[in-house]
Amino acid sequence: MLIDWLTTILATFAGLLPIVNPFSTAAVFLALTGRLSDEDRQRQARLACLYATGVLLVFLFAGALIMRFFGISIPALRIAGGLIVARVGFGMLMAGDSDSGAEAPAPRRDIAFTPLAVPMLSGPGSIAVTIGMAAGAEAWLDYLAVAAGIALVVLVSWGVLRSARTVNRMLGESGIDALTRIMGFLLVCIGIQFIVIGIFEVLADPQLLGPILDAASSVRSG
Repeated sequence: MLIDWLTTILATFAGLLPIVNPFSTAAVFLALTGRLSDEDRQRQARLACLYATGVLLVFLFAGALIMRFFGISIPALRIAGGLIVARVGFGMLMAGDSDSGAEAPAPRRDIAFTPLAVPMLSGPGSIAVTIGMAAGAEAWLDYLAVAAGIALVVLVSWGVLRSARTVNRMLGESGIDALTRIMGFLLVCIGIQFIVIGIFEVLADPQLLGPILDAASSVRSG
């Protein structure tokens, strides 16, 4: 029993960590919080991890029910997440640009939930893995094991985000500005990739292709 429980924890950890990829999120986090104080930066990191934990736990215990109730598919999650990421990326890419040439101070805003928690840390891929692990759970202990694996991934993510403060000191203000634009461009690319994958998944859906193939077959046979 204990071995099975530990195996489930490790399987969840190994399945989620590469998809969550806190190291790529740390670069975005650093670009978005480069001009915040250490206290505010740590608060954003803490809240982002708490939000991500909450999102994944909700989908662990009620994900399949929620998606069936609202008729949401994984491809739809990917496309929605891609739109959010691309929008944030465009904002970072154009940061500081104005017609007058004067750079206005960036308004202070909460980035912990969007885009850090959703869709960076707990995006469509992470949600899909969580729902898949929940589908294999047979008892409450299995659900608790998956939840423990999620907690370990989020703990690692929190540690990685906290270490971004050291990088911030090394880069300085000009380095942060350059990093912001670079990461903005990469986020636009990531968002578009999410959208493209979601569209391909929709087009490959048997429920969509089935009637089309049947119609084509009937035309050829006729």
